[in-house]
Parts: sequence; structure tokens; C-alpha cells
Amino acid sequence: MEMEDDPFDFESDALLATSPVVAPKRRKKVLGLDDLLADHYKEKSRAIERESRLAKTKSTYNSDDEEDGRVAKLSKYVDECHEKITQLGDEDDVSHWGLNVFGKQQSPPSFVFSELSSCSLFRSFVNHEVNSLVELSTESGESFFEGLLANGWLLKLVSECGEVEKSIAKWTFHLMIYSSKEVLTSAAIDFWCAILLLKNEDESPSVRIDWIPSYSELKCFLETYGFLLHSPTNDSKDSSDTEMVPGEPECTEPPQNIRAWIKYVAAFSQSRNIHCTFTASEAEELVVVIVCLLLDRQLLGLSIDLNECMLALVNFFTDDEWSSSCVNVAKSVASRVPKDMNSVRAVECIPAVHGPSKLLRSAIAFHILLGFFDKVEDEEVVIRKLTSINLKDKTCDLFKVYIYLVLTENWFLYNPLLEDNQLLNEMWGLFLRNCSCQINITDSRSYAPKVRSKASYLLQGTADRSF
Repeated sequence: MEMEDDPFDFESDALLATSPVVAPKRRKKVLGLDDLLADHYKEKSRAIERESRLAKTKSTYNSDDEEDGRVAKLSKYVDECHEKITQLGDEDDVSHWGLNVFGKQQSPPSFVFSELSSCSLFRSFVNHEVNSLVELSTESGESFFEGLLANGWLLKLVSECGEVEKSIAKWTFHLMIYSSKEVLTSAAIDFWCAILLLKNEDESPSVRIDWIPSYSELKCFLETYGFLLHSPTNDSKDSSDTEMVPGEPECTEPPQNIRAWIKYVAAFSQSRNIHCTFTASEAEELVVVIVCLLLDRQLLGLSIDLNECMLALVNFFTDDEWSSSCVNVAKSVASRVPKDMNSVRAVECIPAVHGPSKLLRSAIAFHILLGFFDKVEDEEVVIRKLTSINLKDKTCDLFKVYIYLVLTENWFLYNPLLEDNQLLNEMWGLFLRNCSCQINITDSRSYAPKVRSKASYLLQGTADRSF
């Protein structure tokens, strides 16, 4: 029996006899012209493909640049639209109040106060034994009193003496309203405010003042510094002619001593029961002057002093005098204030803190309102004209309507006599509803939002009334 071949028998003859494996020979490829041409076109195709990819990439970059350009243009258009919308929204604020109430100024009057050296107060110092140390002379009178005034000793001395001599009174008054030395001006106004209000328990003056400046002296101060609103304004005068523009060369700065003048008028008004002061007509003119000063934006820093002076002048009048003087003041203010935002300011600057000042605010508002309508004086006719305004008309001047709204509000709000007038209150309510409902929320006209929102607010605040 033959044994099967063992695959792991490496010594087997059969395996040894097997010939080794020979790798197949490669056939050499002959490159012809066709092959070279095919390779050329294949390489050219690759180059074209590369150029196509580069062009596509460049086109993508160019499209990004174009996109950036379109975005920039769109952004520019959006900014322009926003600016125009902002201008439309801010158009309400174009009209500002403000008058330049002082024009061309003159040189202040010059005075020689030689009488100071001969007054009894100075002579008493010269003749006093202490003068042997100080050695005062007749030429040092004014400088001597300047030291006393600045240190507050002059007020103490005249209080002890019980008299302010004429020369001292004139000298201190001139320093108060004309001096360029702030220390002396401030000391002089403190001196006058104090001596005017010094009184005994029986309301009699505790210090005799030999000379008190008259209304003409106070008016001379305003004339010297070119006060412009002594006479009524022209009804046709445009507000741009009177609007004060800060920084322009034609706008004259207020006088340096205007604060002292205001404080003196306030103190003088409060001393009616102590000293013989203004007449009712003079006090009326001063109230008008104070209202005009409140219209000068350069005097905003003096608002507190002006308000105090206004209240002091209003309190100067008795109840019987005020009933007629209030109307006179209102008519005078209405004739001097231009029919623009200054009309609103002239009303709202009145501090409505008590009955007389509230009545003045209402009266000024009513008489300014009358000025917008020709040949109208009756209250009912005025309110009917307001309710007849067609607010939907695109030509309707909503700026004037806004002024009407503010003036009528102050006229009704601060006049207690109108509370029981049902007819006027119903018509006032109708005017408010017209302003609130006839102006669409999308109305782009100037002052449309202000008129609509203010009328809506006033309607809510007056919901308890019978209209």
C-alpha cells in the first residue's frame, strides 16, 4: 500500500523536481502619436478645469464684494430714511420759546458823591477820638463807606442811628444797580433789602429813610440797558424776528446788575405797609416787565428770583385792586408777546401757587387766546371757534392748535368762575375729544402727536366733569 504524499515532507522528490515560479515578463508599451496627443488634451483639460475653479472662486469673491456694496447702499438708505423720520419726529421741537429782551445798551449814568464826606454819620467818625488812630479825611469818605458796606457794618450803624441819610441812600442805590464791583453790588442789595423791611411791632418803619428811589429811577435802569418790550409788539411780527439765538452777535447779554434790580423790586413790593412805594399802575407795569424777563433764556439762572419777585408784586395789590389790575396786566402781556411758543411760556412761567397768581395765569392765557381771533371778546365765541376747527384738514396748522390747547387748558384750569359754567365746560370737552379722535395715530403732520396725546391726557384728567 502506497503512502499518501505528506505535504510537509520537504525532502520529497516531487517537490524538488518542481520548477521555480518565474515572474511574467512585462510587455513594453510603445508610445505613439495618438497617446501623446491624448495626454496633451488630458493635461489641457486639467488646466481648463483649474482655471474654471479659480474663476469660480474669484466670482464668489466678487459676489461678496457686490453683496457688501449692496449692504452699504441699503444701510445708507436706511440711515437717510431714519434721519428723515427723526426730522419729522423732532419737528415738534423746532419752535422754541425765547426772546432777547435787552438791546443796545448805554453807558450807566455817572454820579459824584461828594456829599458822603459831609453826612452826619461820617462827621461823627471824624470827630471821634478814635480818628486820631485812623486819621480819616474829607477825601476818604467814599472809600470809608465802601469798607463799612462790604463788611456789613453800615447796616448796623444806620440801625443804631435809626436813619439812612439821603447821601448814603443814593450812593448805595447807585452801587446796587450800576456798579461793576460784584462785592459792593451784593452788599448794597443786602443793605437795601434789610432796611426796607425793618419795622416795629406796629408796622411802622424802625429806620427812617430820607430818600427812596422812585419808579422812574427803576425804569431808568431798564432804559439804560435797552429793554425792548416797553411797547406792544406788532401782531404781524414773525416769531423768528424775536427768537433769541444764543451766541449770535446781535444778541445782547443782560445787564450785570439785573439780579440786584429784581431783588430790590421784590423787597420794595413787600414794604408797601411800611414805606410809600408804587402806585397800582406802576406795579402793573413791573409785573409785565417780570413776565418779559422770564421769556429771556439768558435769564434762566434767575428763575427763582424772578418767581419770588412776581409773587411779591402780585401780593402788593389788595383784593379790590387786583380784580381790575389782573386784567390790565393780562392785556398788556398779550399785546407784547409774539403768537408762538412764547405765548405758552408767558402763561406757564406764572407760578400758580395761590388765588391771585392763578387768576393772573388764567387771564393771560385767555387774552393771548383772544389775540389769535379777530374781533372776538366773548368767552363762548372763543370756545366755539375752537370746536369748529377741522382737524382732519391737511392744511390745518396743528402748531397753532397745540398753542390753543395749552392756553385754553390754563384758562379753564385756573379760573374758578368757569367751574360752574356747564356750557363752556361741555364745549371744552368737545374740543378735547376732537383733538384726541380726529387726529389719526399715523398722522405725520407736525405737532399731531403732541396735540393728540395732550388732549387724551386732559380728557382723562377731567373725566369727573360733566362733559
